[in-house]
This record gives sequence, C-alpha cells and structure tokens, in this order.
Amino acid sequence: MEHAFEIAAIAAEAAVVGLLIYRRAWRKLPVFFVYCVWALLSDSTASAVKHFSAAGYGINFYLAVTIVDFALQFSVLVELAWSVLRPLRTWLSPRALVAIAALFLVAGAAIWPFAGIASIATTSRIYHLTIQLQQTASILRVLFFLLLAGSSHVLSLGWRDRELQVASGFGFYSLVSLAVAGLNTHVTGPQFRNLYYVVAVSFLCSLFYWVFSFAQQEAERQEFTPRMQTMLLALAGTARVTRVAFADQAGKPREPNGF
Repeated sequence: MEHAFEIAAIAAEAAVVGLLIYRRAWRKLPVFFVYCVWALLSDSTASAVKHFSAAGYGINFYLAVTIVDFALQFSVLVELAWSVLRPLRTWLSPRALVAIAALFLVAGAAIWPFAGIASIATTSRIYHLTIQLQQTASILRVLFFLLLAGSSHVLSLGWRDRELQVASGFGFYSLVSLAVAGLNTHVTGPQFRNLYYVVAVSFLCSLFYWVFSFAQQEAERQEFTPRMQTMLLALAGTARVTRVAFADQAGKPREPNGF
C-alpha cells in the first residue's frame, strides 16, 4: 500500500507540473512551479533509493530534503501574498515584497519554539529538528490559508483564483498533518502506521485538488473593494512615513518614493 501511495503521489505531482506548464500558470507563480518540480524530483529520487538500495536513505538525507522543502514552501507563501496584492502593484514599491518576507520570518520565529515539543524527550536531536521544521511549515501554511480564506471577500478572491487554490491545498494537508502529529504521542505500532496513511491520503487529496483546479481556466482577477484598497494604501503610507522618520533620525537623506 505504501508503494501504491508513492506511485500515485509522483503521478499526481507530474500532472500538476504538466498543468502548470500547459496553463502557463508557472509565469504567475514561478516559485510554486519550482516547488512542484522539486517535490516531483525529490519524491521520485527518495522512492528509487528506498526500493533499489539496500541501505536506503538516512535521517541526515531526510533532514537535508526537509530544509530545502521548508525554504521553498516559505518562498511560496511569500509569493502567494505578493500575488494577492497584484491589483495594488502600481502603488507599491518592490520593497513591499521584502516587508512581506520579513513578516513571515517573524511569524515563523514565533512558531518555532512551540513546534515539535512532543518529540524532544523521545527522539534524537536531528529527528526532532526535522519534525520541528515540518510542523513550523505546517502551522505557517494553516495560518496563511485561514487568513486568506477569511479575508477573501475584501481581497476580492474566489475559489477559482490560483492563490486561494494553492493555499487551500496546502491548508488541508497541513491541518491533517498537525492533527496526526498531535495524536502520534498517544499511539504505537499499527496505529502509528495507520496515521501515516491518513497523512498520505490527505497529501494525495491536495494534489488531486490542484490537478482539478489547474485543469480549469483561471477566473479573471477582480479589483480590490474600495475599502480594502484604501486600507492597504494607508498601511503602505504609514510604513513609508515611519521609515522616513527613522532615516531623518539617523541623518540619512530622504528617499523620494518607495515603500
């Protein structure tokens, strides 16, 4: 059954990559496209090593893959947030992208100490670090999905918009992963393996959802509501005024424009 899940996941990942190319969605979400290609290559490599090598792959290899995976998923969240703000691009400086990345870094740093706590006393340091990375990424994805879905009305986002489709797939898989992580400390043996299959099924569901979503034509993006547009521009203006004030205090020349 485990081998069947691997084959199904690799086939679904290949379908997602193909649809991203066919629909030219990779131009709009290039980082997500890179993440999907990475997932396809890493899962294919891991499956081949596990089934054709007697030694398999160790925890160090798994940690390295997890670090790259975390970096790409973090970048995807930043890309999605920047893409959501596309109707305001003419008023925003590219420095706004740096500010968005900084916000995600702060959120990740706040989550990090609380992720993977259950595994501290019972596993090796490397294994715990791997779990901590995975859970930090999962919590970030869930929070971003909830924020995006909760504000979809004012952001003029619908379920046919690529940003919400990608975030929904990540959100569902991450919620199941976190729920299973919470149950792992209370189960052993066969029950633990069954929980692993639950996570695998949730990942497959997210992949199939992306296949279905990217097989459809994307809806034309609507403009922000006047209230949301005013609020975002006000936030950008406040941030600029604060930055200029700090520049004045430091004796730096004011910049004529920018975020």
